[in-house]
Amino acid sequence: MKVNVLRLDHRRVRDARITTHVCLTARAFGASKVILSGDQDKKIMENVRDVVKRWGGNFEIDYCKRWDKFIDDWKRNGGEVIHLTMYGEAVQNITGKIRESTKDKLVVVGGSRVPSKVYQESDWNVSVTNQPHSEVAALSIFLHTLFDGKEYEIDFKNSELKIIPTAHGKKVLTKYKNSEIDDQ
Repeated sequence: MKVNVLRLDHRRVRDARITTHVCLTARAFGASKVILSGDQDKKIMENVRDVVKRWGGNFEIDYCKRWDKFIDDWKRNGGEVIHLTMYGEAVQNITGKIRESTKDKLVVVGGSRVPSKVYQESDWNVSVTNQPHSEVAALSIFLHTLFDGKEYEIDFKNSELKIIPTAHGKKVLTKYKNSEIDDQ
């Protein structure tokens, strides 16, 4: 099962930081791709591609002008749509059922205002609590639950950098040499 993330209504000036965090979270937690809709933002796309180059993996980022057509095409091609919203079914109660299907998943995270079509066209509307919070938090918790914690074991191939976990200090392996950096 492939998992892609559709970021709705990106606004270049206002949302650059949060959209970047959506992309980084999607990558780190096991998604294959993020599709941006809203403003086309080449800078974010270049930054994410640079992260993939340095930190490895096969993660992709793309842009679509018409998110509604993208969702229609996704479903027509046999994929399922999961919309993360505080109005949906509780993540802890529904994710097992979502995981049972091996169909590719499109996880939709909102922007400023989510159109009603997203709620109607989604196979599942899923909530991570029924309180206002960040779409980044919702995405990380949903993906963690969907992958049952296996995202912790992802090996990001072809990386230039790799963190070696340590109790104190920092240890970074590079493609060319092993360097240790002390905490300041």
